[in-house]
Amino acid sequence: MKAITCTEPGKMDEITLDKPENLANGEVLVAIKRVGICGTDIHAFGGNQPFFSYPRVLGHELSGVVEAISNNVENVQVGDTVTIIPYLHCGKCLACTIGKTNCCTEMQVLGVHVDGGMAEYLKVPASHVFAVNELSLDDAAMVEPLSIGAHAVRRAAIKEGETVLIIGAGPIGLGAARFAKLQGAKTIMMDISEERLQFSKEWADCDLTVTASENAIDQLKEVNNGPLPSIVMDATGNKQSMTNAFNYVNHGGKLVYVGLVKDTITFFDPDFHAKELTLLGSRNATKEDFEYVINCLQKGQVKSSYVTNKITFDEVNAYFQAGNFRTNKTLITVTES
Repeated sequence: MKAITCTEPGKMDEITLDKPENLANGEVLVAIKRVGICGTDIHAFGGNQPFFSYPRVLGHELSGVVEAISNNVENVQVGDTVTIIPYLHCGKCLACTIGKTNCCTEMQVLGVHVDGGMAEYLKVPASHVFAVNELSLDDAAMVEPLSIGAHAVRRAAIKEGETVLIIGAGPIGLGAARFAKLQGAKTIMMDISEERLQFSKEWADCDLTVTASENAIDQLKEVNNGPLPSIVMDATGNKQSMTNAFNYVNHGGKLVYVGLVKDTITFFDPDFHAKELTLLGSRNATKEDFEYVINCLQKGQVKSSYVTNKITFDEVNAYFQAGNFRTNKTLITVTES
């Protein structure tokens, strides 16, 4: 089968691998149809992705069709359209036993710690596969990035009527904004791109937008009639933005880091203490987040795919080499159906 591997920073190669066989008990074989490209893949290509080693078959935003199932698989059937939870957890560590499988101490993420889905076939545990026959293949591949936003919103424990600032109008930020809105929040999106800010109003139904700039605090106070937001969620993965985010939270508020940067973040403790801020990390998503997102998509509470660019499997290498990653979401079509 064809697969694409990131051999080293800045280098992608199309390779041939054996099609997975000999399914273990409880495994399924998925014919991969769509692969979303996200910041994790771009950072891996750029050489600044933590938790990563080369060479690696990338790809963790996945949808496909079940090709084969092993014994003791009851949740899916051959021919089902599926989305995949790419976070393989141990089930035994303390985090797993208290339901936080998203931050398992032995975490193996497809496309990061182990080879992922930029391939024609992928073997995965049936426990990490959801049948989503009501969704298109495109939307099914977007369940994973949407679930990251949904998990961040759940971490924030948003109350109806709260003002939530989302920094970064990329795919993760858009999802966080939409799910915050569904919790009854007043949502403000901040980004450097006016085009992305406009899209956040159209797709996520954001109430207000603010352009990231030196006077961002004044803008936030103006649009929010005085106080700063009670919850700030940074989905940029940018050190400067993540550092500045402390300044945008109101006294008694919460700051949630959704994005990841391979660097050290510092803050001025007297301000942090004076505001009595709560700082939260949000990593990956859980089965419950996936179920929630799938339900929202099926109910039409989340608009269909925010994909703005599609490429074929044969165009992947050229796409990464070109380095134009400003599209909202690029989706690889492995095979049409």
